[in-house]
Amino acid sequence: MRLVSVAVTAIGLAACSRSSDPVRDFASREVSMPDGRSVLAEVLMDPVDMGRGMMFRESLAPNRGMLFIHGGPGRYTYYTFQVKVPLDIVWMDPNRRVAEISANTPPCPSRSARECPTYGGHEMSQYVLELSAGMAANYGVRVGSVLNF
Repeated sequence: MRLVSVAVTAIGLAACSRSSDPVRDFASREVSMPDGRSVLAEVLMDPVDMGRGMMFRESLAPNRGMLFIHGGPGRYTYYTFQVKVPLDIVWMDPNRRVAEISANTPPCPSRSARECPTYGGHEMSQYVLELSAGMAANYGVRVGSVLNF
C-alpha cells in the first residue's frame, strides 16, 4: 500500500510540473528587450550544445531565441557553418549590456567550417543571444542596450 501511495504522489508531481508550452520543457528563459517585449530563449551552457547552436535547424520563430552563457568574460567569435537561416547575433558583457551586434548574419554556404567567416569577438562579452534576422532592430536592441534575463 505504501508503494502505491509513493507512485501516485510521484505521478501527481510529474503531472503538475508539465508546461502547456512544449518549448518550456527545455532549459529556457524569458529575455526582456529594450522595447518591453520579450522572447523565449533556449539556454545553452554546455560547450558541446553551444558549439551546435543553430546548426541544422530549419527556422527560428520571431519570438524565440538562443541564449549562450559563457563561463566568464571573453572575446567570443561565432560562425554560421551548417546554419540554415540568417541570424542577428547579439553579444553582451557580464552586466548584460549589448557590446556588439552582427545583424542579418548570413548562413555559411561552404561545406567546410574552415572556410566560414567568423563574427564578433571584438568586445568583451559573456552572453550571446541569437535571434531571427531583423529581430534585434525590431525589438530596439542597440549597442549599449541592457537586456534582462
